[in-house]
Amino acid sequence: MKAIVLKEPGTTDQLLSSEISIPVIQENEVLVEVKVIGINPIDIKTRKGKGRYEILKVENQIILGWDISGIVKESKSDLFKTGDEVFGMVNFPGHGKAYAEYVAVPAAHLSLKPANITHEEAAGASLAALTAWQAIVKAGVKKGDRVLIHAAAGGVGHFAVQMAKHLGAYVAGTSSEKNKDFVLSLGADQHIDYAANPFETQVKNIDFVLDTMGGDHIDRSLEIMNSGGTLISIPSGLNTGVEEKSKAKGINGYATFVQSSGEDMKTIAGLLEKGSLKSHISESYTFDQMAAAHHQMESGRTIGKIVVTLP
Repeated sequence: MKAIVLKEPGTTDQLLSSEISIPVIQENEVLVEVKVIGINPIDIKTRKGKGRYEILKVENQIILGWDISGIVKESKSDLFKTGDEVFGMVNFPGHGKAYAEYVAVPAAHLSLKPANITHEEAAGASLAALTAWQAIVKAGVKKGDRVLIHAAAGGVGHFAVQMAKHLGAYVAGTSSEKNKDFVLSLGADQHIDYAANPFETQVKNIDFVLDTMGGDHIDRSLEIMNSGGTLISIPSGLNTGVEEKSKAKGINGYATFVQSSGEDMKTIAGLLEKGSLKSHISESYTFDQMAAAHHQMESGRTIGKIVVTLP
């Protein structure tokens, strides 16, 4: 089968198309024929030698990627049968090996794909949607809460806005002015143009902040939060000290890391099936265009999600 192997950390020139053996599945695993791969910032960080690279560098060969949607071709699990359409985030934060035509996946990491969404939409709603959902659940967001989502037009952000609104919260989202209409179309009650005015001058009395930026966004967000509120920061390496800083302000602060979870994927699948959650795909590339997909992700200008399709 075809796979894209990371020869060594560096530029996209290190992403090499290779012919390797189809993986052999173990008990409680399924073999998935991949139809679409979701691309995430962690893919780029790991390719460059950061992110998950320190964990993966002991492998004989590194195959990047964690988000897939595809068809079960073989099953050693009672959860899925041959022919099922499935999607999910594979083995995160371990070795996902998603940049391949076939992937061996723990069945407990997957959900059935709703019939009313495409493989592109499903692959796009894996790591980013899981990150948003696990953060919002951990924070206990509920009806009437005031929520601030940073980078609300991005992969995690655009899911978080929809989820918080689904739970009945008042949602403010930051983005550039050009993405204002998109953010509001997600259901946000308030859009904040981060370039025009400091966000902390535009909103106050916030119960929950999803920080996707790190750095001084943490300190500035804490200044507009209610005592007892929750701030969850997701950019690893940029959120050092978030717990201590939050505690000093009487706020619950966490640096969180998404984990593969089939149960959470089932919840997300239900929201997608009902139309309560929509996956926005801004760019779609072919498997041979993986480098271009990485370059687009690196641009920092992606609205929603980027996916890569296989024949």
